[in-house]
Amino acid sequence: MNTFSLPKKGEYPGYYDTYLSKIPDENFSVLALQQIEELKNLFQSKEPGWDSRPYAAGKWTPKEVLGHMIDTERIMTFRALCFARGESKALPGFDQDPYVLNARFGQVPVENLLADFEAQRKALLTLITTLSESVLDNVGNANGNPITPRALFWIIPGHFIHHFSILKERY
Repeated sequence: MNTFSLPKKGEYPGYYDTYLSKIPDENFSVLALQQIEELKNLFQSKEPGWDSRPYAAGKWTPKEVLGHMIDTERIMTFRALCFARGESKALPGFDQDPYVLNARFGQVPVENLLADFEAQRKALLTLITTLSESVLDNVGNANGNPITPRALFWIIPGHFIHHFSILKERY
């Protein structure tokens, strides 16, 4: 399965509308692969050192934004896998700021982060091909809220669009 419909309201907490409203009506796989190239092109188009400077005091650097995107995609993918497999236990939330702080993305070469992002996306796509469309509607609980694997999968490219726009506009 490489294409599946966007989630309907009620399949996810309302605060994810921020990300899901940004999704163009596209094939999931095409969008996911396109985003890999867009990200690599953006980082390669910038001058050396760009990726290590925040746009304002207290903000993340582009490398930290990229690391945050990778971490979030891993967490969303894990949640989707759990619920697709029938997990009935609630999964915890996560606080993004300690994740970024503890990851020390500033010490990781940007080439490694870009390769990691691409590997995560390709792993996501291979996972999706193994799933029956019927499991996409399983309802699980993450961070105290009901959510489906379908919604979790689509939040991933929406989250990307949100942060990619910030990278392009503010950095």
